[in-house]
Amino acid sequence: MRQVRNSLQDVPFSHHTRSQHPPPSFPYPHFSPAEYNALVPTYHRFRLHGIDADFGYILNWVVEKFDWPPYWTVDSVSRTVTLKLGDGQSVDERSAAIAETCRLARDASKFGVLRGWRNELYPIYGPDRQLVFRMERSASPLFGIVTYGVHMTGYVRTKEGMRIWVPRRAKDKQTYPGMLDNTVAGGIASGEDPFECMVREAEEEASLPESLVREKIQPTGTISYFTIRSKAAGGETGLFQPECQYVYELEIPEDMVLKPGDNEAEDFQLWSVEEVQKAMSEGSFKPNCAVVLIDFFVRHGILRHDNERDYIEIVSRIHRRLEFPTA
Repeated sequence: MRQVRNSLQDVPFSHHTRSQHPPPSFPYPHFSPAEYNALVPTYHRFRLHGIDADFGYILNWVVEKFDWPPYWTVDSVSRTVTLKLGDGQSVDERSAAIAETCRLARDASKFGVLRGWRNELYPIYGPDRQLVFRMERSASPLFGIVTYGVHMTGYVRTKEGMRIWVPRRAKDKQTYPGMLDNTVAGGIASGEDPFECMVREAEEEASLPESLVREKIQPTGTISYFTIRSKAAGGETGLFQPECQYVYELEIPEDMVLKPGDNEAEDFQLWSVEEVQKAMSEGSFKPNCAVVLIDFFVRHGILRHDNERDYIEIVSRIHRRLEFPTA
């Protein structure tokens, strides 16, 4: 297998899993120091009063476009944007202030991503893994915060070999419409347990019986990465999006046919590993879903150290240590 670049990071791996049109990724300071240092002046660090941590990166032009209420401090010298409500600020107070800021921007039609307002709150954690505030899902890329989701690969063992259930995203989806997806995937809302989120999403998206999922699904760890939004994501391009995904897999009975349970997917196809790899090489998968599949291939011995010379680098890059506190 020849050396090529990952669909999410600048990661070399098999030509079977290469995207022809990869979105850019936030550079690694140790792998790409020049690119990393060139990007640093383009954003402000998002901070909270009284907590010594960065919670996201906000592009300079986004900072300039917001109408910041008086409880924010914008420092163009240190390039920081700080939510400053005074000592003793609570999770609810921070969340309410951020929500008001985002609603004002939405009502003024400041950003395209806010047209996809979902009334769904994402949790943001501090250095001690404590919840520090919640934020409207559609606003998260404006602030460059870490978001969390669940992704599951459903596969079938047949006489001809392993096959994978692949849905196509609905064409009216707010993000990555019409692209291929993991068997089941979804964002984790504030207060939601990852496993319970997975069970819910499996029934809603793929009509998988709750009893089967609870009994047979296997948690397989997490992946983490840091992308820069491309045109396919919808809304503004260039926004920073660090993410962590809880990854699962489920062996599905050969006689079970998956079908959409809601309007998230158009249909499901049962594909061979080779067909999945070909679609990945053509850039047909939602980018982070391609990374979940790479992780699946590694776990099942499809992508190995003896057929990919950059195997160790690939594995390390799909488990990035993010620049911000995480759960």
